[in-house]
Amino acid sequence: MPLGALEKDWVFHFCGMIDRYLALDGAIGSELQQSLTPADAVALLKDGVRRSTSGEASARDRAALLSDAAGGQYPYAAVLSCIDSRAPVEQIFDAASGDLFVARVAGNVASPDLIASLEYATKYAGSKAILVLGHTRCGAVKGAWAGLEDGHLTGLLGRIQPAVTVTKAELGEEDSASNLDRCSTVNVQETMAALRKESAILAGLEADGKIAIVGGVYDVATGEVAWVD
Repeated sequence: MPLGALEKDWVFHFCGMIDRYLALDGAIGSELQQSLTPADAVALLKDGVRRSTSGEASARDRAALLSDAAGGQYPYAAVLSCIDSRAPVEQIFDAASGDLFVARVAGNVASPDLIASLEYATKYAGSKAILVLGHTRCGAVKGAWAGLEDGHLTGLLGRIQPAVTVTKAELGEEDSASNLDRCSTVNVQETMAALRKESAILAGLEADGKIAIVGGVYDVATGEVAWVD
């Protein structure tokens, strides 16, 4: 099916934006960051996954990145992810120093301090998208599913319990790998909802079209990201 005029315009814009990004010698600057729309930022994340899984990973000069770092930072997106060692955020999105704010906590949950960090990343530092990134085979999700209570983990895993409740109602009590991975997806959705509910700043920025809040689940076995509505 041939592309319509609007589709052609979007493809032209997207390809040009990706080319500008890939042509960088060092870090992202304020001009490029401010020129991006929220949809552009999400597209950059998605193209980063494509590059990282297809052997097309880019490379920027480390000396140039370090030199640019002294002048400030202009990340195009913020990622709220799990601490899991198998989910290296910058590698997943073929990102360099200065590209992304990365907030990591077990189970990629929305605690007050994490929300405050994302408010800073978007309202004050100019990032155009927030990605809540879960992953397959998540130990925090498995612990929440089992009802683990121990020290500070009790409160943290309690934030995953709404996803556990929804998933068990949908699929049953068995802690199979597929059920736990489904719970990871639901947990991403619950965290996205929590960001909007618990932060008037983030909800307002999204409503005004200034940021996008999106979700994804990283497959630790394949390197792919399944995008979550």
